[in-house]
Parts: sequence; structure tokens; C-alpha cells
Amino acid sequence: MAAPKFFRTLRITLLLLVLFFVGMNSWLTRLRSTDWNEPLWVVVYPVNGDHSQASQDYIDQLKPAAFDAIETFLAEEAARYGQKISDPVTIQLAPQVSERPPVPPDNGNTLGIVLWSLRLRYWAWRHDNFKGPQPDVQMFVVYHDPKQHARLRHSLGLRKGMIGVVNAWASRSMTQRNNVVIAHEFLHTLGASDKYDPDSNQPIYPDGYADPGLKPRYPQHRAEIMGGRIPLSPHKAVMPASLTSSSIGERTAREINWVND
Repeated sequence: MAAPKFFRTLRITLLLLVLFFVGMNSWLTRLRSTDWNEPLWVVVYPVNGDHSQASQDYIDQLKPAAFDAIETFLAEEAARYGQKISDPVTIQLAPQVSERPPVPPDNGNTLGIVLWSLRLRYWAWRHDNFKGPQPDVQMFVVYHDPKQHARLRHSLGLRKGMIGVVNAWASRSMTQRNNVVIAHEFLHTLGASDKYDPDSNQPIYPDGYADPGLKPRYPQHRAEIMGGRIPLSPHKAVMPASLTSSSIGERTAREINWVND
């Protein structure tokens, strides 16, 4: 009887040690990611989300330059907040990933989300096909043919593991709108919070507004990136067409350590 109890205790101890080291590594990575002493290395991994020819054609012509607008946006916003780093983010493009990432549970219960998060982190590790320096942030962009899909699943960004999964449109005309979503989810991986009402998708005043002091308040002309939309009235808001119509608000800047108390 003693032997089974010993091995059970040993297994639990080893598991706790693994969880401790994983937790410490994640904490140190998150701490370093927002000290802004060096550019963050962000790698985009394209995925054919619907196995369509349209999505494959789009991925085949994809170049790193498609994401230049994200680098420019973050550099300009960092400068606006007085950050000395000129290029806070460097984005690289990995080869296509053949397998789709695991989908989060629909019921949203805590245990299911925790298990899915662990599964996603393991999946991301297994599918890291980038031949270069270890990325600070992995962004898996899952492309879909807009002619086949009226709506896409919600995208997400995980601070634990610093992984993003973005559902995007396989269309050149939608490239810049995709970049808005990629930037939003990327900022989630650094600790930025959503600033919109999940029931209505309306940005929450004042933190979800790019220009909360504007008079009159409506219409706004830009979107706060974590608010997600440009408020046109108290009950109407639209997605920005590109990052040139977006900004990082003060609360978001504080969350990613661009503003200190």
C-alpha cells in the first residue's frame, strides 16, 4: 500500500513543480514584454480556416508587408505617450500552419476555459514552425472566404502564453480591417482589457472612446483600439476601416505600461 501512495505523491509533486516553473516563466515573460526596452518579436502564423481555395490563394500571396500598418500604428502611439523605443514591435510571417487551433468551449465554464487554454498553449508550441528567434507573441491568423461566411467567430488574445487567435477575412480589400483586429488581440496578450459592452458591442464611455472630451460627443472620428468601434451615437458604432482611424486610449496605455502613475 505504501508504494502506490508514494508514487501518487511523487506524481502530484512533479506536477506542482511543472506548474510552478510554467507559471514563473509566464510571469517573467509578461514582465519583460512590457518593459519596452527592446522591440517585441511578434510572429504571424497564417491558417486556412475553411479549407477554401480563396483562403489558400490569399495565404499564398501573403507577405510580411501586409502587417506594416500594425508596426506603424504601435510606433506612432508609443511616441505619442513619450516612449523612447522607436520600434516597439517587429512583425514576422511564419509558414502556413496546416491545422486549425482548438476552439474555445461554447459553455464558457471556468474549468472548460482553463483546459482549453492549456490545450491551446500546447498546440501553439507544437505548431511553432517559424525558423527564427523565439517569438515573444504568437498570432495565429485564421483566414476565411468572405463569400462563404457572413460572420466570423470571436477572436481572442491570451496574456498567459502570449498567444492570439484571430479570425480574419481572406480578402485584400479587408487586409487593413484584419489589422485592426490583430492589433486589438495583440494588445490583449500584453494585458490590455476590452472597453466595450459585450452585449451591444458599443464602446464604453469614457475609456472606450478615442476622444472622450470631444464636444459634441458624437460622432466620434476614431476608435479606441480596445473599444473596437467608432461611436457615431449613444447606440450606434462602426468598425474602423483601418488603424489610421484608431488610437490607444490612456487606460489602455496604462495597462501596457506606457503610462506610469
